[in-house]
Amino acid sequence: MTAAIAQNGPAAAKVAGPSANSSSSTLARHRQELGTFAVTLPFFAYTACFLLAPTVIVVIGAFQTRDGGFTLANFNKLFEPNTLSAFVTSILVSIASSVIGAVVGGLASYALVIGAKPNGLMRRLVSAISSVLAQFGGVMLAFAFIATIGINGIGTMLIKTLTGFTVNPNWLSSLPGLVTVYCYFQIPLMIIIFLPAVDSIRPQWREACESLGGNTFQYWTRVALPILAPRFISAFLLLFASAFSAYATAAALFSQRSILVPLMIQGAMRNEMDPNQQGFAQVLAFAMIIVVAVVMLLSHAVEKRAGRWQ
Repeated sequence: MTAAIAQNGPAAAKVAGPSANSSSSTLARHRQELGTFAVTLPFFAYTACFLLAPTVIVVIGAFQTRDGGFTLANFNKLFEPNTLSAFVTSILVSIASSVIGAVVGGLASYALVIGAKPNGLMRRLVSAISSVLAQFGGVMLAFAFIATIGINGIGTMLIKTLTGFTVNPNWLSSLPGLVTVYCYFQIPLMIIIFLPAVDSIRPQWREACESLGGNTFQYWTRVALPILAPRFISAFLLLFASAFSAYATAAALFSQRSILVPLMIQGAMRNEMDPNQQGFAQVLAFAMIIVVAVVMLLSHAVEKRAGRWQ
């Protein structure tokens, strides 16, 4: 073909050129697709092993007997007062910690944007600390609070020595104490999520509002808040899902009480008196999956709406 092109001159090259270029571009595109698939394959394998497979096992197990047959009896206890109370308590604790975390974290993000340079030491320091504290949970977090403001904690003894006031020893094992502990990782998580949204607000927008005769109140109500509101709601929903699914911290503080859904699942899994509790535990997990899925769908819808401003 090359010899024919050389013999026939530029006219033949023009005819063969587009075909050769098309074949090479198609081959390059296929190679790029294979490369992308090879890079993302470990992620999909990880997701399938540790997310999809457990979810499928829980959903199937919620409708199975111990012998593997189909049943709906596992759902009988789902609407009992104790179960409904656990769901209500979990939702209330999640909402309370998420509201506090969202408000405090949102204000901290705004203060960080207006008070620190984008690449300054303070900005990098707060971001690094927030990244660490957002992952600091479980038994370690519970132990840190017990060692600080527990019955014989360092903070408890110090407060008693300086002021004579004795901290309630049961405070950490109460719902307000649990909300306070949850805020320890909720606030840093909010800073990580919401800081890019606040950072995207351009100073030119405020200057344009002022040049058109608008004041600070009008700028926030008509420009800044409409842009930040979807991001704030989305971040709040993520905080809710994080608190609703938290287990280890509550298990360390409430070792003998199943006042939350994750603790009730633990009690059902460890129940040796009634073997049928295994199916009930999977029903509770299935209900939690539904709640988290609904929250994630709402978050996605809010994020999609927020994308209109990008």
